[in-house]
Amino acid sequence: MGAVRDFILHHYRHFNAAALIDAAKGWEAHLAGGGKMLLTMGGAMSTAEMGLVIADLIRQEKVHALCVTGANLEEDVFNLVAHDAYVRIPHFRELSAADDAALLARHLNRVTDTCIPEEEAMRKIERQMLELWWDAHRREERYFPHEYFYRLLRSGALQSEYQIDPKDSWLVAAAERDLPLFVPGWEDSTLGNMFAAACVRGEVEPRVMKSGIEQMVRLVDWYTRTDETARLGFFQIGGGIAGDFPICVVPLIHQDLRRDVRVWGYFCQISEASTSYGSYSGAPPNEKITWGKLEATTPRFIIESDATIVFPLVAAYLLDR
Repeated sequence: MGAVRDFILHHYRHFNAAALIDAAKGWEAHLAGGGKMLLTMGGAMSTAEMGLVIADLIRQEKVHALCVTGANLEEDVFNLVAHDAYVRIPHFRELSAADDAALLARHLNRVTDTCIPEEEAMRKIERQMLELWWDAHRREERYFPHEYFYRLLRSGALQSEYQIDPKDSWLVAAAERDLPLFVPGWEDSTLGNMFAAACVRGEVEPRVMKSGIEQMVRLVDWYTRTDETARLGFFQIGGGIAGDFPICVVPLIHQDLRRDVRVWGYFCQISEASTSYGSYSGAPPNEKITWGKLEATTPRFIIESDATIVFPLVAAYLLDR
C-alpha cells in the first residue's frame, strides 16, 4: 500500500481519526459498488490549494461531479496564473485592523493566511472574462459560470501565464473531462461582482449568464440520468450553499416532481463547526433523513476537523498514496 494510506490505517483508530478512516473506506466501497461521487466545496479550499489532490481524484475517476462556491471556482484559476505573487502571512492571528488596512492598500486581499493579489490574479482574469462575456453578448449566447472558465482554459489563452503545474489545478482536470459542475450563488464571488459591474456599465447583459434556477434544473436532469445507472454519493467539505444547494435535489424530485429516484447512497461532511441550533454547521446527517435526502440505512459520516488537514488524508487513502 501507499505510505500515507498505510500510516493512517495503522494510527487512526479512534474518535475523529476513526471517522476519517470510516469515511474513506465508505467512499471506496461506494465506488467499488459502481457508485459515483459528487464533491462539494465551501470555504476557500482552492486558495488552500486543495487542487493538489482533487485534480488526481478527478483524473482517477473517484470524483464525478462538483458543486462549489463562486469563490472556489475562480480562486483555482487565480492560483494557476498568479501563484508567485501570492503573499502568505504566517502570523495572521496577530494582525491588527491597521495591518489588514495596509494589506488592502497594497491590493492584497487576505484569505486567512494567504493574500490574493488583485492585479496579478483578479484583474488579469477579469480582462479575459470580459472578452468571453462580450463575445456571448454579441452572439446572443448564454452559458453557466463554469462554462466560461472551461472555455477560457480550453482556449489556451492562459497557458503562457501558468505559475503552477496545471496537473495541480482541479479546474483544469475538470475542464479536460467536461466534468458536471454546479456553482450556486456565483454572483457573490469576485468575478460575479465584476460581471454585475459590467452589466451596470452596459457592456454586457445579465442574460448571458445562466441563472441559479437553471443550475437547479440542470442538476435535476443530471441526477435523474446518473441515477439510472449509478448510485450517487455526496462528500461535503465545509458548509453553506455549496452543500445545501445540491443535496436538496432528491426531495425536489420526489416531492415536487413526483418522480422516483434513489436518495443519496453515501454522505460525509468535514466541518469545524460543531452541530448547534442556529449555527453554520448545517443539519447533521440524521436530520437529513427527515427531509428525504438520506435514508436510515445510508452510510453517513461527520469528520469534525480542519478540512485542509484531513481531506488530503482521505484523498491519499483513495489514491493509495
